[in-house]
Amino acid sequence: MLPELSRQEILRYSRHLLIPEVGLDGQRKLKASSVLVIGTGGLGSPVALYLAAAGIGRIGLVDYDVVDFSNLQRQVIHGTSGIGELKVESARRRMLDLNPDIQVDVYNEPFTSANAMQIAESYDLIIDGTDNFPTRYLTNDLCVLTGKPNVYGSIYRFDGQVSVFDARRGPCYRCLFPEPPPPGLVPSCAEGGVLGVLPGTIGTLQATEAIKVLLGIGEPLIGRLLLYNALDMSFEFVKLRKNPNCKVCGPNPEVTQLIDYEAFCGVPGHDHDSGSVGGGWDITAAELAERLRRGNHVKLLDVREPHELQISRIEGATLIPLGQLASRLSELDSAEEMVVFCKAGTRSARALELLLSAGFRKVKNLQGGINAWAMEVDPSQPIY
Repeated sequence: MLPELSRQEILRYSRHLLIPEVGLDGQRKLKASSVLVIGTGGLGSPVALYLAAAGIGRIGLVDYDVVDFSNLQRQVIHGTSGIGELKVESARRRMLDLNPDIQVDVYNEPFTSANAMQIAESYDLIIDGTDNFPTRYLTNDLCVLTGKPNVYGSIYRFDGQVSVFDARRGPCYRCLFPEPPPPGLVPSCAEGGVLGVLPGTIGTLQATEAIKVLLGIGEPLIGRLLLYNALDMSFEFVKLRKNPNCKVCGPNPEVTQLIDYEAFCGVPGHDHDSGSVGGGWDITAAELAERLRRGNHVKLLDVREPHELQISRIEGATLIPLGQLASRLSELDSAEEMVVFCKAGTRSARALELLLSAGFRKVKNLQGGINAWAMEVDPSQPIY
């Protein structure tokens, strides 16, 4: 039995009611529907806003981050007044201001194999607004095992992807990507950047697909991968087929329950990197500053991209971008004391691994990167 609409809701959704494909019954369907949004960042922001505006009766939000100043360039559900607030609470407040007739559930916790089934159990559809591979594979396998549609989106710099993975009617994410990429091969948005409006484009497309699936209208992106490039404003479609050997949705699945996805992908299921590699290979900004003050000879190796030098720099550092490091090892002297740094410690940690594998031993990773240097040593340098 579908819920009725109040007179106020009829007025609110009047533009929907005028569309034959939606109408009164369709709007009542949306009111009866429930959607779980994984992540309230770049993609989750437009997704959550438009689902709330569309009248999805119950929306769940999973995130455990807080609003940061650097989020506001793209995470439009949050505002300056919410800096330091839990993202799920900031998002819920904005959604209920937009539409007080809906229910918003919040889960201020990481989405993991231990809690995913319980959190997702009562929702009709899952929207993947994640920014890391472990949670992406977890969301996919969860949806396959529970028979729920998975509206997928991803973004990087100027490029985005959208698809609907529904193993009951087509391929799943693992059919397209059976194995995750090697750790460190694909940089995150925090490392490589993203055009601020891009998640708005991709997230809105995800919200559109979710509404189509819930209403049973149109042709959802099942079996198709949409590729979007903002620079040339191109939309391309790649046809996807179900992989008969898929380990989770194939006829003889190997994955029959949720696994350890961080171990599977070889990377953490979040981007809250401390900039630390551990094992005694770290050096803090204060420790490095003291060494330099004492006149110790330390070679500084900056593995950022050349354009980042326009933002901040440590004088005297040698620039070798991470992508060029393997081919330029001959330019470095393994007998020198060396400190490697990047923006926040993620790329330099990978550079350290490369240097160690090449036989370098007198090398340290600047914990927290040049941002930590700016906070602790040289406040004239901006943090980005």
